Amino acid sequence: MIQIIVAAAVQAPWIPAPQEPRGPNILLALADDWGYGHAGAYGCRWVKTPAFDRVAREGILFTHAYTPNAKCAPSRACILTGRNSWQLKAACNHVCFFPPQFKTYAEALSERGYFVGKTCKGWAPGVARDADGRPRVLDGKSFDARKAPPPARGIGGNDYAGNFEDFLEAVPKGIPWCFWYGSIEPHRGYEFGSGAARGGKKISDVDRVPGYWPDGEVVRNDMLDYAFEVEHFDRHLGRMLESLERRGMLEDTLVVVTSDHGMPFPRCKGQAYDSSNRVPLAIMWKRGIGNPGRTVDDYVSFIDLAPTFVELAGLKWEETGMAPAAGRSLVEIFRAGKGGRVVQSRDHVLIGKERHDVGRPNDWGYPIRGIVKDGWLYLHNFETARWPAGNPETGYLNCDGGPTKTDILNARRRDPADRCWALCFGRRPAEELYDLGKDPDCLENLAGRSEHGDRRDSLRKLLFGELKAQEDPRMLGRGGVFEAYHYAGGERGFYERYMKGERPRAGWVNPSDFEAGPID
Repeated sequence: MIQIIVAAAVQAPWIPAPQEPRGPNILLALADDWGYGHAGAYGCRWVKTPAFDRVAREGILFTHAYTPNAKCAPSRACILTGRNSWQLKAACNHVCFFPPQFKTYAEALSERGYFVGKTCKGWAPGVARDADGRPRVLDGKSFDARKAPPPARGIGGNDYAGNFEDFLEAVPKGIPWCFWYGSIEPHRGYEFGSGAARGGKKISDVDRVPGYWPDGEVVRNDMLDYAFEVEHFDRHLGRMLESLERRGMLEDTLVVVTSDHGMPFPRCKGQAYDSSNRVPLAIMWKRGIGNPGRTVDDYVSFIDLAPTFVELAGLKWEETGMAPAAGRSLVEIFRAGKGGRVVQSRDHVLIGKERHDVGRPNDWGYPIRGIVKDGWLYLHNFETARWPAGNPETGYLNCDGGPTKTDILNARRRDPADRCWALCFGRRPAEELYDLGKDPDCLENLAGRSEHGDRRDSLRKLLFGELKAQEDPRMLGRGGVFEAYHYAGGERGFYERYMKGERPRAGWVNPSDFEAGPID
């Protein structure tokens, strides 16, 4: 089971302000570690997602949606604030102390008169307090009383849909509401073999194993177990949609279904490749989306969600008290009535990261900035001497433990030249460039090819120019500030403590993930 670190607080009832609110109800359904493409609406056969598919069919399916930062806490911070993670000070990092000056859309909508709540995982892991040190609720009052027997080990016991029912019962009559459904699936750990034994799946159902993993029974079963957990998230979403329909609320509820980042496997979650930051996204609003059933190819980002919610609530951004948004509302796409490329200027998104999990000397991160534009991915790695997934001797802590990780680590122990290990865990050059149309797994780095030099340079110029305009400290010679922000978990100083013989807890990896010593 994952750990969620939050500030302890006795939550008072979430009392709406007396202003007359406007706008639809809002249901944000956020899976934990669900990668792009793994839904029936995208043509996937081995992950069954009828509820997500319904939202896509009766709304809009997005093909190029991205989180700016592929780790739980910073990704969720981007959703809540409408700002890229490098604009959020300490909240750019995982397991941080959330800066008091950044107000969230949930807080703004509550002040506008919305009734705001959530179930299970909201912004996490980390600690959020206001300027006076008091615990702060970033995403709404919690509704977590109902439990249900999980269908497999590793799946949580929260009855998400039941708790949504409790939330709806608590909404004052005539008041619009905003709810965050935050599952902990398909986050690891999994019950190995549950996808086959409990989900009735076969390893032959998986039509493709990414080229950076070995294609064998272990990996395919791991993928099926992940699929079984995605389906658990989707079942609860289906129950929520049915509840809204019974209550006559579905027509005027904006339903947004997505995931915080890619799947919890090597080279996906915690990195900056297409499988890391690209996420599933479907949005339904029966009263407000024209020509439902569209597929939209515009590049959209999590920083666009808060501006969308704020606009639909009838607020101007400057009225919210929130820091200026880097994102822009999706309402123009809702009203356009056409698919494909709708807004021509939406041709790229920015991505990046700083410190995720600890495990490197001095609690250092692995800073990256990148841009995805018109089917090309450019990445700039700032500290190439560091290990991208964390130091080998401290367990590669920025990659969750699981059968696929173990399989790849054991392959390197047999053969130090193992290609999958090099792709998932090896050091990387300063620049990477990938043609996503031809190479969606990002296996062939074209950054050093002379024939791609102009494209590499133009993408770097565009990326760095926008980052400077956003006052990214990494662009202004102050990147060290991200290293200096304190880690909010008990694993602070992990590398030094471990190398001195202490064994701090790192429950998200396996004991066998730790190499006997440095490998270079």
